[in-house]
Amino acid sequence: MTAIDNPTRRESLNIRIQADDRSLIDQAARLLGKTRTDFVLDAARQAATDALLDRTLFQVDEAAYAAFLERLDAPPEPNERLQRSLGQRPIWDKQA
Repeated sequence: MTAIDNPTRRESLNIRIQADDRSLIDQAARLLGKTRTDFVLDAARQAATDALLDRTLFQVDEAAYAAFLERLDAPPEPNERLQRSLGQRPIWDKQA
């Protein structure tokens, strides 16, 4: 039975690293309140996701692509909250 057949089964992943790298990882894990395993697994999972998403190919028909380009070329829609925020003086710029 593989991990795919049994998603609750955990498998090990062994790596050899330099002592200073391990110390750095341990320090960061402690800072975040994680175990070394959780820290490394989270970082590896995020790196794997990023790598896969960076190489994802979207295929659309001509109409969808034309609509996409039209949205890119269109002027931005007004955002009332953003306009209000941009119209206010920053806190550090207000006089007492």
